[in-house]
Amino acid sequence: MVKLTIDNTPVVCDESLTIMDAAASAGIPIPHLCYLKDINEIAACRVCVVEVEGTERLVPACDNTVQEGMVVYTNSPRVREARRVNVELLMSQHSGQCMSCVRSGNCSLQTVANDLNILDDNPYPRDLPINRWDKNAPLFKDVAKCIKCMRCVNICDKVQDMRIWDVEGTGGHTNVNVSMNREIMNADCAFCGQCITHCPTGALRERDDTMKVIRALADPKIVTVVQVAPAVRNAWGEEFGMTRQEASELRMVAALKKLGFDYVFDTDFAADMTIMEEATEFLEQITHPDQHKFPMFTSCCPGWVRFLKSQFPDMVGQLSTTKSPHQMFGATIKSYFAETQGIDPKNIRVISIMPCVAKKAECAIPNQNDACGDPDVDIVLTTREMNRMLRSDHIIPQILKDVPFDEPLGIASGAGVIFGITGGVMEAALRTAYFAVTGKNPAPDAFKDVRGMDGWKESTFEINGTKLRIAVVSGLGNTRKLITALRKKEVAYDFVEVMACPGGCSGGGGMPIHDGFNLTEERGEELYNLDLHNKIRFSHENPGVTKIYADYFEKPLSEKAEHLLHTDHFGWEMPLSPYPNRETQD
Repeated sequence: MVKLTIDNTPVVCDESLTIMDAAASAGIPIPHLCYLKDINEIAACRVCVVEVEGTERLVPACDNTVQEGMVVYTNSPRVREARRVNVELLMSQHSGQCMSCVRSGNCSLQTVANDLNILDDNPYPRDLPINRWDKNAPLFKDVAKCIKCMRCVNICDKVQDMRIWDVEGTGGHTNVNVSMNREIMNADCAFCGQCITHCPTGALRERDDTMKVIRALADPKIVTVVQVAPAVRNAWGEEFGMTRQEASELRMVAALKKLGFDYVFDTDFAADMTIMEEATEFLEQITHPDQHKFPMFTSCCPGWVRFLKSQFPDMVGQLSTTKSPHQMFGATIKSYFAETQGIDPKNIRVISIMPCVAKKAECAIPNQNDACGDPDVDIVLTTREMNRMLRSDHIIPQILKDVPFDEPLGIASGAGVIFGITGGVMEAALRTAYFAVTGKNPAPDAFKDVRGMDGWKESTFEINGTKLRIAVVSGLGNTRKLITALRKKEVAYDFVEVMACPGGCSGGGGMPIHDGFNLTEERGEELYNLDLHNKIRFSHENPGVTKIYADYFEKPLSEKAEHLLHTDHFGWEMPLSPYPNRETQD
């Protein structure tokens, strides 16, 4: 422990702390733009500089540790002037179009500039880089808003291990762009969106598809059907300042109804259908091990599927053929639902509200159009896009009364709810697999060993005398490690759940952004709480699911189920990784 003084306040802290952390422990905030703990500690922006008594130069607080007797001034005239100059220089290469920016009001650069009282009389001439970007890509970069903080580079390199972003140019023409001079659609990007949620400005964002939805809502000939993913329900209210209790899923339904959607369904219903298909598929493989390669991988996450196709294409055959829940739901809407309601499926628009950016790419895959020839899902919105639509329609969710999901596809089990957190798909699948083998339900929490925020978890469960080796992994960097270990035969599993985003969908690239705060675990705990208090905790006990199988699909893996609820992952190609020796590299 060391003693120091920060802004005339005595501080006692561990000697390993940075000046920034020590100041924070004393309630003294130090502004910063590039810093991300353990990920991006490069002191690039120089906004966090402080004055240390006895030191000639100002020092960045983010990468200098405290020392005994240190006297620090975080907001002296010298510090404030340097900070102001650094921010003004950043703004000279920034578009400044705050009024039309998706991050307006939630932008770290905007906040720092406001706090420094920087007005529109910047002494440095504005020199904006030219923006050339494929606007059809699910992920969009505006180089005129990039402050070269390197967060996107390091989150992609250190956490996701994809190396999509890199620095190009020199001096005042330095910029961050897709590595190796590639276009984003020709790169092996998984579209996980972690670069978006870690960007301090609006330089990175998802493609905005809200106007497509608005046009569909305004067309009297179109029947609009919206479905909402599990993880969205416990995060959508964050941007409105609502508690998780206030931002209930039923209040969210009321808001979507007020927007004008004809039907509001719960993707959790399709998550239960996914479990019916995927658990049955897994048991089929376990029963005939000589006919299959192990492990079998879950296929719910399109970012993960894109990753496997580009990085380890020889293993694509080990993916479950089950469609992701929202694609499965889209196919069901344009077949079963259209038939029962007497609606021409060509007049239906299925809109998915997802915690994900990769699903924007998934719904456009040519082999995801099995119901009527049109795409199973027409439009994907992120949680952030849904919230922008609510604000643009002047909807105040806090004052709305609860409205239930529409039936018959609005019933969901707790097993479907936990799809939104790492380990949830595996736990839900094992609950139903146990029942399929033994004829009785396990304790609902019998497989809770797969829970937790660890990036790579493994366990062994026994079902009717058969030992199952399972693993759960989230984050593509962890996924690469697991697959490399599998290929080196250092580990062996029967069933593996993979989620591209660290922590699963609750930490998805389409979720609300809180710069410097990670709410993934908190969101996941709420999903487990919803599961705990759900009257139905097993997918196979969902009455809506049992009815749709009895009336339409007959049984899991039936001919109709195979046609509508499964897909061929070999039916579309991904750009291969430009790093052919990644397994042995480094």
